[in-house]
Amino acid sequence: MIYGHCAFIGLSLLDRLRNYFMQRKTIILFLLIAGCSGSGRLNYDSPSEAYEKGMSYFEDGRYIRASQYFQGVFDFGRTHEWAAEAQLYLARSHYMNRDYILAASEYTRFSQLYRADARVPDAEFERAMTFYKRSPQIELDQTNTRRGVEVFNLYIQRYSDHDSIEVAVQRVGELRRKLADKQFHAGKLYERRGLYQAAALSYEVVFDKFPDTPLADDALLGATRCYIEYSAQSIAARQPERLQKAITHYQRLLDLFPDSELIDEARELGTQAERELDELLSSNSTL
Repeated sequence: MIYGHCAFIGLSLLDRLRNYFMQRKTIILFLLIAGCSGSGRLNYDSPSEAYEKGMSYFEDGRYIRASQYFQGVFDFGRTHEWAAEAQLYLARSHYMNRDYILAASEYTRFSQLYRADARVPDAEFERAMTFYKRSPQIELDQTNTRRGVEVFNLYIQRYSDHDSIEVAVQRVGELRRKLADKQFHAGKLYERRGLYQAAALSYEVVFDKFPDTPLADDALLGATRCYIEYSAQSIAARQPERLQKAITHYQRLLDLFPDSELIDEARELGTQAERELDELLSSNSTL
């Protein structure tokens, strides 16, 4: 009985000590949270004050804090004189903080709510830039790249006299080259695997959709090469049409890119395709 009583006392003491330290931890955690919430509190009594504080933080490079104050401007509505300014700089704060999805959404809201504002073209250009910034490496999905081309082209059509038009045209060119590169590498991958029909079709897409990119002549050469290989894999009845496609792409390369560094290689392939086609036609009168 004495042993059991001592054990009971010991356990009670341990429980009391455990409760004591738990209370201390709770108090410390509460003080920390209270201190953080106090330091993060936004103080403003008017939309102009919220906007001015937001701009101060924006200029200091504290974009998250700036966005909080710009958002606070809307506590007083969206029709007062500071609302449009706050909306635009809210978008810019997200952009500068590399929150491009949020930035695109806020730029869109600015253009929709303040359509008469003279800075709508600026907002539309900056919104297009969010897709440019989100365009990934060519190994990844290129949805944002394609979307960037669309948004930039819409901006160019609507605001042809805007100051940023030249930059927009350059960005479209960069994004289109990336899309061409993505498609071209797909063709190379198919070709390495011996899937010559798929490779030829991929190369054709590069030329058909991106003829103004540096890979256009490479794509024609690749299509020529792959149609020759595809013909060799085909039954005799289908070989002539596939060799003829090879010859057609070869002729396009000669006509459109006479100064290409690939001309000599293209001539070898073109000559091969023409020779094989002549041999097929002369040996089989039914083709």
